Amino acid sequence: MYRTIKKSIFQEAKDKLIYFDWIFFSLILLLICVGLLTIHTVDSSSTNYLFKHFLRICFSLGLFFLVALVNIKFWYRFSYVFYLIIIALLIYVDFFGLSALGAKRWINFYFFNIQPSELMKVGVILALARYYQYIKIEEIDHVSKLIIPLFIILIPFFLVAKQPDLGTGIFILMVSIGMLWLAGLNLKIFVTGFFSLLVLAPFAISFMKPYQKQRILTFLNPENDPLGSGYHIIQSKIAIGSGGFFGKGFKQGTQSNLEFLPEKHTDFIFTVFAEQFGFFGSLMLILLFFAIILTILNISLKSQNNFSRLVCFGIGFNFFVYLAVNLGMVTGLIPVVGVPLPIISYGGTAMLTTMFALGIVMSAKIHKDHNL
Repeated sequence: MYRTIKKSIFQEAKDKLIYFDWIFFSLILLLICVGLLTIHTVDSSSTNYLFKHFLRICFSLGLFFLVALVNIKFWYRFSYVFYLIIIALLIYVDFFGLSALGAKRWINFYFFNIQPSELMKVGVILALARYYQYIKIEEIDHVSKLIIPLFIILIPFFLVAKQPDLGTGIFILMVSIGMLWLAGLNLKIFVTGFFSLLVLAPFAISFMKPYQKQRILTFLNPENDPLGSGYHIIQSKIAIGSGGFFGKGFKQGTQSNLEFLPEKHTDFIFTVFAEQFGFFGSLMLILLFFAIILTILNISLKSQNNFSRLVCFGIGFNFFVYLAVNLGMVTGLIPVVGVPLPIISYGGTAMLTTMFALGIVMSAKIHKDHNL
């Protein structure tokens, strides 16, 4: 009996691999290779970033396949549970989380640390997609139908902002707004909300932490404190500019090799890549990201149910916001908010969350003809 069950499971997995999007997976693998190559250039015997990053990739790829082969119906049914588990973890962080650099964002699980706010980026997408699965388009603008989505969005926003991690909180808001727009919410509501935020912005600044206010001032004029708060962005722009059109060559970046560039293996890893491979290499990398995003959106459009369509769109938009915020941050177009570059940046929870999300997209592709 055990052999029969085992054979049945393997046969089912084999049948599902027929519908596996190998082009999509190849694009992800190519991005992983770029990440490993870039991490290698900033690695040393004392840090051992490459080996740790490789182990995380192996684990994340295993998770990707596991999530992809599970029927999308399971993720639909599990959506609210997953969301509530992360809410519970965010509350736990507030009381018992690990503190670092003035923020309390991590939970220690002995062998590794996990950042629940990263998981919430996927949790809020699943919860909103589940809610709007059976909401009729003519009912979406009703006030009664907006109460639950607002709670789904604002509860994690305030919990994350309290850590404090305003950047991730705003990130969750941006992705959620994209989800509401795709669900069919009237444009007038967005316009009203936008102007309301503009009115409330001066009041919101008074609640910001000193370092958050400093980030805004640094964004407006980084040269005002070139050796302090403006150091990151100044060095980042120097490194990107010095790369020229074709770059300085593999492992030839002076800003990164001579330790001028802080956080070069995490949030500012694009700067390392741009210095070595120049404008041309950076353009190719951005096009690779857009190829993945467009593939996700294509899977979204071909989905047979509203849940899969909304989830795929949300994850694709999430991927785009990751890319846009990180590139804007390292080039000085927006304030530094601590958002990593997906798959490429060194970091456990961010890698795990990204591959988990991409696994759900693949699950939607494999099971696109299945009913919820």
